[in-house]
Amino acid sequence: MIRLARAPDIILGQHWANLLEQAGIPCRLSGHYLSGAAGEIPVDQCGPDLWIEFAEDRERAMRIIEGRVDPSATALAPWYCGRCGEYLEWQFTACWQCGATRE
Repeated sequence: MIRLARAPDIILGQHWANLLEQAGIPCRLSGHYLSGAAGEIPVDQCGPDLWIEFAEDRERAMRIIEGRVDPSATALAPWYCGRCGEYLEWQFTACWQCGATRE
């Protein structure tokens, strides 16, 4: 496994892991409980680490967690709800307005 980045906190770290998994990049988050050791170890060492399985995924993974994703990519295209017509961003799999799932 290759260390991709250290997240500033567990919430952002888990968000990054979710984004990578949704993009099909195998990853793992470690150090979930290190924030409890802040003070005993340096604070900048207490964040969770995000690891990826394959080195060839590194550049794409960094673009995803830094928010530099090409919006023209098919998998990342916004969608309209077929039930209520609500416009939704690519990361949502269900409509926030009526609850219908993306088709």
